[in-house]
Amino acid sequence: MEGLLGKNALVTGGSSGIGQSIAVRLSQEGANVAVNYLRDVNQAQETQELIQHAIEDSAHVIEGHGHRCLLVQADVSSEEEIDAMVRRTIDELGGIDIVVNNAGIQIGGASDEATVESFDRVLGVNLRGAFITAQRTIRHFLAEDKPGVIINVSSVHEVIPKPRFLSYSVSKGGMQNLTRTLALEYARRKIRVNGIAPGATVTPINRAWIDDPEKRVEVESHIPMGRAAEAEEMGAVTAFLCSDDAAYVTGQTIFVDGGLTLYPDFRTAWSSE
Repeated sequence: MEGLLGKNALVTGGSSGIGQSIAVRLSQEGANVAVNYLRDVNQAQETQELIQHAIEDSAHVIEGHGHRCLLVQADVSSEEEIDAMVRRTIDELGGIDIVVNNAGIQIGGASDEATVESFDRVLGVNLRGAFITAQRTIRHFLAEDKPGVIINVSSVHEVIPKPRFLSYSVSKGGMQNLTRTLALEYARRKIRVNGIAPGATVTPINRAWIDDPEKRVEVESHIPMGRAAEAEEMGAVTAFLCSDDAAYVTGQTIFVDGGLTLYPDFRTAWSSE
């Protein structure tokens, strides 16, 4: 992978799951990483330890480049806390080159019973928080007159409706157009904006079906490749999009889903034969 050595990256929601794997992979590729966490500093410290191990394992690649990991607490539904997070990252790492908008939540329940407060909470973290973080980072890129990369971690549910999780689906659908619009608006300024859309992934948030053999079989039966993803696979695709190897890629969302968005019910032709 080219282009990550010595870069400064901020990963929101980087203390567990996909965010943690992304933070670790970026460090393996030579980036300094600021890991945002909401409340659980223990999880964030675990990520920091994993990053340190990654640095040690990759010492031959990053030797002499002053590798760093910074833990930054912030609620990304708060404009003020985002501002403080971005400022601290810039001050302590010496700037930002890459932002990964990974922080996200979901609240289940029948749509006719959902409260406005719960709807606003999900969009506040998943979409509004991603917008504010991206906006503040773009301002930094423009002020420094330098190229930059923004990666939005979306979901297959930006195109696949998810009943009982309306606010989540809406937030991820919005993230797709956030990615495309920012990419188009700032392409001439050498700011690339892309997304990844994970499918079913083995992470702590999915323990309910991961730890239940019957539920896991049911989930994986809908995936053409027949298995759930590992979080590290999301980190690999993200690292590619952040790197100079993807220098001509912008405005795209890569679905890392084992074929879940290929309409697997159509594996056999039944509509026209």
